[in-house]
Amino acid sequence: MLLARAIDTYLRHVTVERGLSVHTIAAYRRDLGSYREWLEAEGIGDTAEVTPAVIDRFIAERASAEPPPASTSLARLQSSVRGWHRFLAREGIESDDPSGRLRPPKAPRRLPKALTIDQVERLLGAPSPEEPLGIRDRALLELLYATGARVSEAIDLDVDDLAHGDVLRLRGKGAKERIVPLGSYARTAVDAYLTRVRPGLAAKGRASARLFLGARGAPLSRQSAWLVIRAAAERAQITADVSPHTLRHSFATHLLQGGADVRVVQELLGHSSVATTQIYTHVSVDALLDIYATSHPRAR
Repeated sequence: MLLARAIDTYLRHVTVERGLSVHTIAAYRRDLGSYREWLEAEGIGDTAEVTPAVIDRFIAERASAEPPPASTSLARLQSSVRGWHRFLAREGIESDDPSGRLRPPKAPRRLPKALTIDQVERLLGAPSPEEPLGIRDRALLELLYATGARVSEAIDLDVDDLAHGDVLRLRGKGAKERIVPLGSYARTAVDAYLTRVRPGLAAKGRASARLFLGARGAPLSRQSAWLVIRAAAERAQITADVSPHTLRHSFATHLLQGGADVRVVQELLGHSSVATTQIYTHVSVDALLDIYATSHPRAR
């Protein structure tokens, strides 16, 4: 099959059949577009012409590029290539999978960065309670920290997702739904936004079921949510790097430090494997070691 047609077929499959997020699909499109350009430059225009040696040469060239790619980027590229070829073989489009021996590089373990409880409180208190958008921003930040939601999950919330008392329905990766507690502080902040601010924002734009709206009434974008978090961090004078995932990391870390079971945290975060959640236990262990080192008379 021609390369362009084979890539389009695969992207339709992961969009419709697997329900992957638009961000994941965009990453696949970029990776496979780069792979296709390289193959065509090598004189290869059909998937039947790709061999294991061709794939090895492509990955070797990408790995030796200057500047060298991050191990996570290279691992994602290999995953995209392997997933595409595996799909073509499974669907009978090609007779075999030339990427079968491809193994992703081992990415270095990175501990997620979490804020202290004091920093979180300063961050949550940064938006102005006197300004409509400040009330909205406080509701967004409180919800993110209370639920551990990804930013993409928060901005995809509809007002109806709150119609369950003190719990919230989130739609995660692969369109998987999960129910998480909302917490009294977050519920109060969201209720204040719903009654005092959202009706005015909604009147400025087209009717939308989305919970969080922008200044002109349109659904709040991922980029705008990121700016809300960054602006709050600046107002709170937090010098640590605060990313859209920071409150999610802080949520998990503080739960574990407070004694929550790792499998409960796994369910709340929506991780498919507990192994993904266990990286947060290392953060808690580090905190315990610090306390031990500063508290025990014979620790050093």
